Amino acid sequence: MKILRHILSILMIALVVVMAAGTFIERFHGNEYALSHIYSSWWFVALWALLAIGMLVAMITRKSWQRPVVCALHTSVLLILLGALLTMTTGQHGEMTLQPGKSTNRFTIEKHGATREATLPFQLTLDHFDVETYPGTHTPMDFVSYLQITDKGEVEEAKISMNHILKHRHYRFYQSDYDEEGNSVLAVAHDPWGVGVTYAGYILLFLAMAGLFIERNSPFRQLLRKTASKTAMLLSCLTIAAMLPAAAANGKPDVLPKASADKMGQLYVMYKGRVCPLQTLAKDFTTKLYGSAHYRGYTPEQVLSGWLFYPTQWQEEPMFKIKGDEVRKSLGIKGKYARLRDFSDPYGEYKLEKIIQDLPMGDPRRKNYRAADEKYQLITMLHNGQLLKMFPHADSLQEITWYSQNDQLPIEIPDDEYLFIRKQLSLCQEYAVTGDYKSLDEVLGKTLLYQRKYSLGKVQSQTSYRAERLYNLLTTGRWLAMVNITLGLICFAAALICIGKGRKLYKPVRWAAGIWMALLCLYLALVFILRWIAGGHVPMAGSFDSMNLLALSVSILALILMRKYEMALPAGLLITGFVLLVQMMGGSNPPVTHLMPVLTSPLLSLHVTVIMIAYALLFFIMLNGISAVIMRITQPDKLNYLERLQHISMIMLYPAVALLAAGIFIGAVWANISWGNYWSWDPKEVWALITLLIYAAPLHNSVWKAFQKPMFFHIYSILAFLSVIITYFGVNMLLGGMHSYM
Repeated sequence: MKILRHILSILMIALVVVMAAGTFIERFHGNEYALSHIYSSWWFVALWALLAIGMLVAMITRKSWQRPVVCALHTSVLLILLGALLTMTTGQHGEMTLQPGKSTNRFTIEKHGATREATLPFQLTLDHFDVETYPGTHTPMDFVSYLQITDKGEVEEAKISMNHILKHRHYRFYQSDYDEEGNSVLAVAHDPWGVGVTYAGYILLFLAMAGLFIERNSPFRQLLRKTASKTAMLLSCLTIAAMLPAAAANGKPDVLPKASADKMGQLYVMYKGRVCPLQTLAKDFTTKLYGSAHYRGYTPEQVLSGWLFYPTQWQEEPMFKIKGDEVRKSLGIKGKYARLRDFSDPYGEYKLEKIIQDLPMGDPRRKNYRAADEKYQLITMLHNGQLLKMFPHADSLQEITWYSQNDQLPIEIPDDEYLFIRKQLSLCQEYAVTGDYKSLDEVLGKTLLYQRKYSLGKVQSQTSYRAERLYNLLTTGRWLAMVNITLGLICFAAALICIGKGRKLYKPVRWAAGIWMALLCLYLALVFILRWIAGGHVPMAGSFDSMNLLALSVSILALILMRKYEMALPAGLLITGFVLLVQMMGGSNPPVTHLMPVLTSPLLSLHVTVIMIAYALLFFIMLNGISAVIMRITQPDKLNYLERLQHISMIMLYPAVALLAAGIFIGAVWANISWGNYWSWDPKEVWALITLLIYAAPLHNSVWKAFQKPMFFHIYSILAFLSVIITYFGVNMLLGGMHSYM
């Protein structure tokens, strides 16, 4: 048994190392290279086969059939591996292009760089292809193919769209792409055995995991009984120093009064493919330039209107946040912030244009130069009118197009509309410069009425509109994250004192932290709901949304655990603080845009929710481990406390691993429905699997005895969290792939 244990350990480590290396190889050589040389290679398949054989031998030698739950758990893993093998050996995945009115039964399969043609046992004919857009915009909402299936002389009509696949005789067809000629590109999948066996494995896995929580004498239930007495979690802290930017200029530029600027922010604008309040554009505009939604006490609407109506004064403002010493040197600035005039030389030539053109595509400096260029171009777009598409016009088919003041307008547009579009902003600027804000407010009010009339009602509903405006007002900067971290440090210090005295956490500290955490939970929930209403979809697809959901999950868990484990509050405060800080650093106000059709699936929302809760639990376990290390160093005589901390971590580890496995499966089902392939060895998928394997190991402490030692377990839990960091941040920022969304 000892030899088998060593063999299984070597195989597990080898698989983790190979898969991790594969993600970096893919980063430099591409997905096809990684698939052909690693993930589909005979030796990689052999590693999984040896692991499966080792598991089977272990099940027999340990007589696992005497424990049905454990037997079902490991059998499910074997079924999943068998399904993957069947998919690789018997499955077909290809692509076919359908031209309107032409029948075909041929599709192409590309594998390991070679392309071959395959044949369907029936014919498909494309009647027509449609691109459905969101109301009042040209942003695609869905791609739809209308088909006819001819099979053995019988004709059947069918429809394929994103998240709505066509199934016929074990073949599945997915809407993949289209071209300007009206041709529809379909992904084709034929995997009659692999999908079914894999899904059966996952279903058995869930049943077995449920059994672990329900079974009377399961390790999880035993841990619960051990920790039924009052136990505390001691958590350590990490310190993040944040420098708050300060403006260098002494005098302030002219701006509109807050009331007039707010009235301007109430107007509609076509922004990033959707009609939204101009307030949203103003907030993104200010954040893009300065790194914060407010500048020197001005609201975003005041900043945007300042650049629009008082450009001469604002070009002297040091509000362009520049990253990279090379870029700062090229602009001739010493601090972090540049003025608009810093972008031009004494002859009026743009300093960065030639530098960006000469830099090779792979040069790491290019990213910072492009970021600085985008800020400069944003001002150019505002001044030439490209940014403010505020004027709707309906054509003869009642299709709405939004124009800016300087756009080329349709020939058939009536004279009164033409004059209003051409003169509105100029009139506003005249009133702003002369200080006639009453007349300015009247023009802005008439503009809003104009927008509602000529958009034919194809704008946001009032509920969505108000939700977005309230959301823009509620979103905060770094201060919320720093308050959380500060309160977490205070609670942590108080906990150290209390544990040293052998007493509970001070009641005033516990009550203050609990009230703050409850208020934070309500705030995060409100932000989540407002983004849901404003965007028209569950906000879980982007990095900002997922971090908000993670912070919300952590705060809820902290409130649930605080009664039994008092130190859950310091942990919750620290975790939410760090999560919110990362969220704000990534962009304190991302746009609430329409999603790609494939991202509107409810399975995605469920997938992200489950994964985020699992990450929150793993975050608690990691901080618990750091706490144990500190306790071991500072109070080496309290070894029993380390064991209690281990029991608490193990109680959280069981549901964390279960949720992580569930999240991977839900993501696989979503991918299978959307793209016809439940596993594509994308870096995000690979690292999620690595994380699952790493955290599943401590659950086998009867096999690997080292995990029974508290300090080994705690150190392992700290190091294991690196896989979570790589899965969420490393893949997004370094490795790329189709799951990269930061």
